[in-house]
Amino acid sequence: MEINIFSLILIGIILHKTTGLSKMVAQRNFALSIISEMAFFISDTLTVLIANGLIPGNGVAIIVFKTIYFFSTATMCFFWFLYFEYLRETSIVKKKRRISFVSSVIWLMTLLLIGNLFGKYLFYIDEAGVYHRGPYFILTYVLSYLYIIVACTRIIIDIVRKNSKIDRDYLILLALFPIAPGLAGIIQFIYPKLPVVCVAMSLTTLILYLNWIDQLISVDPLTGLSNRKQLIHTFDQWKRNKGSTDRLFLLLVDANRFKYINDTYGHLEGDNALKVIAKALRLSCKSLSRRAIIARYGGDEFVILATMDSPQDIERLKTRTNNILARLVKEEELAFDLTVSIGTAGLAENDTLKDLISKADRAMYEDKKAN
Repeated sequence: MEINIFSLILIGIILHKTTGLSKMVAQRNFALSIISEMAFFISDTLTVLIANGLIPGNGVAIIVFKTIYFFSTATMCFFWFLYFEYLRETSIVKKKRRISFVSSVIWLMTLLLIGNLFGKYLFYIDEAGVYHRGPYFILTYVLSYLYIIVACTRIIIDIVRKNSKIDRDYLILLALFPIAPGLAGIIQFIYPKLPVVCVAMSLTTLILYLNWIDQLISVDPLTGLSNRKQLIHTFDQWKRNKGSTDRLFLLLVDANRFKYINDTYGHLEGDNALKVIAKALRLSCKSLSRRAIIARYGGDEFVILATMDSPQDIERLKTRTNNILARLVKEEELAFDLTVSIGTAGLAENDTLKDLISKADRAMYEDKKAN
């Protein structure tokens, strides 16, 4: 009971902290998963208190709370699944029909739990008032964990294929997220009186929350790229730990005639243009064998900071970026021409990030004149 109450207070604080912090659909699903988690903890606690005679109740009350317990487990996993999908803006969440299909497991669980009140095939109370698992009890775990297994698999596929705009390290964290609750669930399935699931879920929820906060302060919300603060932090870190043979290069990317696009086609189309440029930058950096960070530096300016072997590599990256952007403009069927000017610069020994950007800025304006 003490463990459950501690876990309940912890995730209650997280829920309170998330309220109003973000209007993103992904974070609404994160909040809904926390609410389901709270229902899970409360129903589990009340079941234990009744079963041990600490508060009044009978077998009917235990069955009701157990039903809430397993339903909230399923909805919690469902909202986690949606949270992971909305974060990565996958094809599943772009069409309501697909979300309805995914929710079919919840409806199946609901029907099974309602039917169990009469059929007693999942769990039941015998005439002596003792709780028992039914012959199909395993379904309460399988149907809930199915969401997490699918979500984890899809994230791993994104990591391998480099399909997501989210930072790879964050994707790895999301893929690892289900391990602790999953292992705790298996342990508690074998040893029902060992309350390890609540601890595992509350701590992993805390980790997700802390990483979400980190994303809020280091990621540009429009493009999903790193923001200027994260760029500065990464540059300082890379320069400090740079090997003697490592060569840092910077590309400064500026959208051509961006004010004209905004004034003529509206700010929504301007935002869309920035997203297309961001997508082109991500795709152009996919084939890089060494580390790189892509950031929105401000307005219609972007920066790629990368470790390269030679100036020729950075020129190839510049060419690849222009070619990919031209292809995306056709695929997106934009109502306007969208091109960029790119300036490149290599890091000298005593250069600051400001020095490097100034050099790239001068080169970018030469490129703009040429266009």
